[in-house]
Amino acid sequence: MNEQNIDENKDEKADKSISEENDPIHRIPIKRHLWPEEVEAKKLRHRNSILQTALIFAILFCLASGWCLGSIHPIRLLANLQTLDSDSKINEVLNIMTNDWYFSKDIDNPEERLTDQALTGMTSNSEDTHTEYMSREEIESFKQSINRNFVGIGITYIAVDGQMPIVERVLKGSPSEKAGVQPGDIIEKIDGASVEGKTSSEIADMCKGESGTTVAITFARDGEDITLDIVRREIAVTVYGEIKDNQIGSLEIVQFGDTTADEVKAYLDEFKDAGVTKLILDLRDDGGGYLNDLQGVAGYFVPKGTEIMKEVFRDDTVSRIVTDKQPYDCFHQIVLLVNQNTASAAEVFTLAMKECRDDVTIIGTTTYGKGTVQITKYFSDGSALKYTEAKWISPSGVWVNGTGITPDITVKLHDVLYTKFTMMEDTESYAVDSVSDYVKEAQLALDYLGYSIDRMDGYFSASAEDAVRQFQTDKHLEVTGILDSVTYQTILSDVIYDWNTSDVHDLQYARAMEVLNG
Repeated sequence: MNEQNIDENKDEKADKSISEENDPIHRIPIKRHLWPEEVEAKKLRHRNSILQTALIFAILFCLASGWCLGSIHPIRLLANLQTLDSDSKINEVLNIMTNDWYFSKDIDNPEERLTDQALTGMTSNSEDTHTEYMSREEIESFKQSINRNFVGIGITYIAVDGQMPIVERVLKGSPSEKAGVQPGDIIEKIDGASVEGKTSSEIADMCKGESGTTVAITFARDGEDITLDIVRREIAVTVYGEIKDNQIGSLEIVQFGDTTADEVKAYLDEFKDAGVTKLILDLRDDGGGYLNDLQGVAGYFVPKGTEIMKEVFRDDTVSRIVTDKQPYDCFHQIVLLVNQNTASAAEVFTLAMKECRDDVTIIGTTTYGKGTVQITKYFSDGSALKYTEAKWISPSGVWVNGTGITPDITVKLHDVLYTKFTMMEDTESYAVDSVSDYVKEAQLALDYLGYSIDRMDGYFSASAEDAVRQFQTDKHLEVTGILDSVTYQTILSDVIYDWNTSDVHDLQYARAMEVLNG
């Protein structure tokens, strides 16, 4: 309501005569007397007038500011003006995205999808790349990758850029080994369906099936196609062992999973019965695993009650992890092989062995450097949160995070084994004087295989042509001297086959044998 202010003290000005001297009469202004109550009321109305004016200016300022900001970041100015706490905000956003977001209509179970996305974002932090939220499917895959227990055919393969996958390893005693699959075989078809352009997970899904069922896989080997029928079955293998020349036991620990300690014990019993006293423990590419199994494996090599690591929590409390087994007393010289992919529990084991024994030598390249401990919290829908609970340090207090473990003896492998390969298209080919990354990769591979190469920079020289011709002759391929897709794939297959079936080019393993035999 607008209120009109009236000045009750307004004076009436007296009309002055033309000449006061001639007209001495004066008019006296009349002022009405105000009672105290009227004075206070007048003051109150004056204050209200000032406040109303200020409020009007404030509203006008806010509207103008909002309009200016809205022109930069458009918003619905007066829609749903309310303040929400964190929980309410998350729920409100989820409700809007599920029910009001236009594209939610195109998503099956949008609430589940959006919740998974939100939790993934919440747990993705630059400070800690090892904490992550995993959906039901992802956690199952994660557990399988550690325990390596699955129904399958028993191979590992390299799927390069979505192209033809190359068999990297055939697991001992697996259905694939029994069927005759070899490292270096190129997977072309699964049950008659081409795998070209498939992702690694899609290829794995094509190989999966119930135990006892058969899958027919077509491989390319030395330029020819072969189809093998492979019967799927349950597989759980994390350890590979054999006795080498001069009574040296070789044990490769791929992962510290649920069955690793038992698998290691079975091999150590075999070695002990055969009189083995020296060991090579191969931890290359071992990404870690479960603390309990690490503790169990370490217990075979150090006295019972030995501290193998310490966990340091966020409140600086410390938990000591000690062994609880009676160790084998027959192994007196041990070499540990490590590389840039040796991580986590494998690093714990490496440092514990080094610090708790005086007969251990570490050979290879600097390890990954993961010095944190994760635990997994499972939810009722099958999903899980794997988060960092603590850091770990060695018995002497060493923290390897970000630095890794430097070997006692550094030995680097051939450059081809550190190369990421890309797959050539069927229509591509390279001849003398051409330049390509494919040529460089082929040069590295041919040099590894023992062919004479004058340069390995991607320039196709006359020497490279001679090497390609010789390789094609040795593999009964069409001899052209041209690097085509068939020749290129066969070269890469031979490298993988050689690496997985022979120790000739394993310089790290050769150095280990020298140390143990020296």
